[in-house]
Amino acid sequence: MSELATQYEATIRRYFDGCNEADVEKMTACFTPDAVHYFPPAAYGGAWRGGRLIAERWAEFVATKGSAWSIDRLVVAPESHQAVIEWTHFKTAEGTILRGDEWYVFDAESGLISEIRAYYASPLDPTRPLSELADYDYAGRGYALESPVPRPRGGQK
Repeated sequence: MSELATQYEATIRRYFDGCNEADVEKMTACFTPDAVHYFPPAAYGGAWRGGRLIAERWAEFVATKGSAWSIDRLVVAPESHQAVIEWTHFKTAEGTILRGDEWYVFDAESGLISEIRAYYASPLDPTRPLSELADYDYAGRGYALESPVPRPRGGQK
């Protein structure tokens, strides 16, 4: 594994250790000051902006929900300054478990986390025409906004 891949993995693992310890300073040290954590629609009030705010919110979850997290899988792509993980979030006070993935973007200069995009393993909301991250600029980042294969509307095949 490259030195950069090792560094990025260590940063993610330190961040999760900080989450489980409710250590705001430890978590904050893993982020750029202007980091953004994106979530699915209606989750946690939308995107959290700022490394310190992200840390404070997770510490609050430990205190109020008994939250604890595991990293179940981790893949690093150091050449693009990105990583992806699968995780499990145990909300022990509620007796619930949430699983999902997160896409990490690292600042190339500092090696700190600048962005997290969270995707949850949960049912689709049939009342929403789009199932995507709230507040995330899909168009501005070059994501497809239309199907590459035209399909008839109205449920026809």
